[in-house]
Amino acid sequence: MMGFGTRFQVTIFGSSHGPEVGAKISGVPAGRAVSVARIQEELDRRRPVGRRLATKRQEEDVLSVDSGISGDRTDGTPIRAHVANTDVRREPYDRIRDTPRPGHADYPARVRFGASADLAGGGIFSGRMTVGLVIAGSIARQLLEPLHIDTAAFTRAIGPVAVGELPPLPLPELRRRSAENEVGCPDAAVAEKMAEAIEAARREGDSLGGIIEAWTTGIPVGLGEPFFGSVESTLAALAFSIPAVKGVEFGDGFAAARLKGSEHNDGYRMSEGHVTLLSNHAGGILGGLATGAPLVYRVAVKPTSSISRPQRTVHLETGTDTEIAVTGRHDPCIVPRAVVVLEATTSIGLIELALRGDYLT
Repeated sequence: MMGFGTRFQVTIFGSSHGPEVGAKISGVPAGRAVSVARIQEELDRRRPVGRRLATKRQEEDVLSVDSGISGDRTDGTPIRAHVANTDVRREPYDRIRDTPRPGHADYPARVRFGASADLAGGGIFSGRMTVGLVIAGSIARQLLEPLHIDTAAFTRAIGPVAVGELPPLPLPELRRRSAENEVGCPDAAVAEKMAEAIEAARREGDSLGGIIEAWTTGIPVGLGEPFFGSVESTLAALAFSIPAVKGVEFGDGFAAARLKGSEHNDGYRMSEGHVTLLSNHAGGILGGLATGAPLVYRVAVKPTSSISRPQRTVHLETGTDTEIAVTGRHDPCIVPRAVVVLEATTSIGLIELALRGDYLT
């Protein structure tokens, strides 16, 4: 299934080595301000061009809006937007067509869709498909602005290198610090060590994973739905749509399992006539609803599956064991480029919940 949402409906289309990748978005009311230039800015944060630590595939990702936006205003019709795939090389994938790459979807996709499935560059399972998520997420982010909802994500860890506890920062400051280095970490000294770790993995023909953390402020108290429409279940479903995400935790997450209730519960107090929380172990969500505290959650990203070191696999046509060393152009660590993607999926989930709850008038 390539679609999400009941009110803010997002369908992503294309494939890694097809003509284009993009998104179709339905449910956006007419007359809303949506800057095409700002969508392009978000795409520029995701693209590999100009990144020393990224894939050598040089995709400029120039946005084309096919329908739904005119003069930076929505017209009420479905929004369709895409970027062209201009730097495509199928040959490396044709050579390994019958030898599924470890860590990739090649084998289950071959069983599910047959030998004719186009899996060049990962096909529809590729990180290239996150272009559509970023397009839809930028539109969602702009629609959330009248509600004063804002999201910033950053790289918390690359392999064993992690940033320590951060003080509460205004989101513009967190965003500024993270943008000062290629890995997207707000601590400059740690960012340098992260970059060194990525370079070392690349030299070894290997790869690294990491952790991305997202902060969101301004969410109205009560946003969300119980159970299946909870803030957590909505955002987690979207986060797991990002290729390579293998874990999600909100607030203290798994660390909460080691705490007592007296340690984990967030107390309340009155401040200038408003209810505020004394702590935020729950990450801004209780019972699936927003508490008014900042939404804080993290995703675990696995190491990039395409590595040049020999790995064990099979030859599907001959039914024999063999080895494979993946060639081609790949990120040694996809975490830095996925930061903007997590911001996008967060915004998509929150606008869906805002529309369900009639917060957007």
